Amino acid sequence: MASNNNRLSPRQKMINLMYIVLTAMLALNVSSDVLNGFRQVEDGLERSTSNASLQNAALYQKLADFNSQNPEKGGPWYKKSLEVRKQTTSLYNYIDSLKNVIVKKADGKDGDVNNIEHQDDLEAASYIMLSPAQKQGSRLRKEIDEYRGLISSLMTDSVKRAAIENYLSTEIHSGSNRLQNPAMWETTLFENMPVIAAVTILTKIQSDVRYAESEALHTLINNIDEGDVRVNQLNAFVIPNSKNIMRGGKYSANIVLAAIDTTQRPNIFVNGKQLPEESKGLYEVFCGSTGIFDFEGYLEVPRGDGTMTRHDFSSSYTVVEPSATISATLMNVLYAGIGNPISISVPGIPNHAIQATMTNGTLTRQGDNWIAKPSKVGQDAVITVTATMDGRAQTVANTSFRVRQLPDPMPFIAYKDANGYEQKYKGGKPFPKTRLLAAPGIQAAIDDDLLNVTYRVLRFETVFFDSMGNAIPEVSDGANFSQRQKDSFRRLSRGKRFYISRVRAIGPDGIERDLSPIEVIVN
Repeated sequence: MASNNNRLSPRQKMINLMYIVLTAMLALNVSSDVLNGFRQVEDGLERSTSNASLQNAALYQKLADFNSQNPEKGGPWYKKSLEVRKQTTSLYNYIDSLKNVIVKKADGKDGDVNNIEHQDDLEAASYIMLSPAQKQGSRLRKEIDEYRGLISSLMTDSVKRAAIENYLSTEIHSGSNRLQNPAMWETTLFENMPVIAAVTILTKIQSDVRYAESEALHTLINNIDEGDVRVNQLNAFVIPNSKNIMRGGKYSANIVLAAIDTTQRPNIFVNGKQLPEESKGLYEVFCGSTGIFDFEGYLEVPRGDGTMTRHDFSSSYTVVEPSATISATLMNVLYAGIGNPISISVPGIPNHAIQATMTNGTLTRQGDNWIAKPSKVGQDAVITVTATMDGRAQTVANTSFRVRQLPDPMPFIAYKDANGYEQKYKGGKPFPKTRLLAAPGIQAAIDDDLLNVTYRVLRFETVFFDSMGNAIPEVSDGANFSQRQKDSFRRLSRGKRFYISRVRAIGPDGIERDLSPIEVIVN
């Protein structure tokens, strides 16, 4: 194997020189002293390879430690080092197996690489490495070529890459005196080669493999910091999730150390538009409408090796209407048996992040409003409001409401005025006879501008008085006037009056009630 001495270490120069001298002496059929010389070179190479293995183990550990401390930064390089270790171990062990096979071919099945008996055997190495039945030499060449390609791909320094390619070269140079077949690298190394020489050659290849492994690991360690961003200023920043915190809430803030390069600001893009350089990273937007607004972008930061790295980001903000809640404490009343509309809002919190529950009844959401339906009269209903803030549900209000029974409704006769609008006659003033005869019956409801609850009239009576002052009651047909009642209406003259009494009605709460009578004055 030829190499470029201008790039070799003194140790490697010595090994190469001894290898050349011993090979030349072997060609001259020198005595067994030459074979012992190979043994000495073999021992020296073994020691060097062992030392290199220990140093490489320390480099692997260094990469592993950095990966455990900073997986994001050291992880990619640590994974590459694992691939280097895997391929190096595979090739190294394969070469070890070749040495064992060659020695056993020369000394028998009990042959020992460390104690070779037939060191001058010229057939064992040729058979194992070159015979058509074995062809281990061509396989070794392919394995070295693949390994050289892997290590060269990791080398960023062109000088070191060339040195690796030289160390692990499988090319045949024209200056070789043993050249017989230019296409067979393995032939120049193992044809008619004594066992001890073949083992020494394989050990030298193992030494070169360890050297290449070491160079690759040093390169991986150096590459960890190669793409780092250069900074000249460190600042501490407190970045809160929100500066407005409700009582009982949690203040959350990220306290970070920001490293910047004041001589070269990053390029900042938000929603596709670049922020002006004079903004120094301050993003401002006018909030003219309410809702949840998302934005995203990225920063382009120059790295130490001159390349740019992109860092994506995204965030959102919520715009709410200015609001205040004003309520009269004495009016905290809910009515049992009906759906009471409730408005619930928490300043700064969107409606979808608000939840509410109620005791003594049910509370259901209807769009942006709520419907409270208490069950027991006289027992307070407590509405509890929770809001989701920073991913955590927090109670923001507990309000107690008195639960009352619905008040009695007022009975009335529905009619339409001259303009076609529906009106309600509740008695006590003149009522045209024509409208009375046109009315089908009576109705009942609560319509005091606070509640609008309709009742169903079950029955009622009309009481007329004859000329002697005797009361003449007539029973209704449910909620409608009976025929006898209508006949009595027709006999009434202007100024006469009668009473609608014993009105029985039922409301949405399922309770039947006796209502106040109506005095009807016929006009």
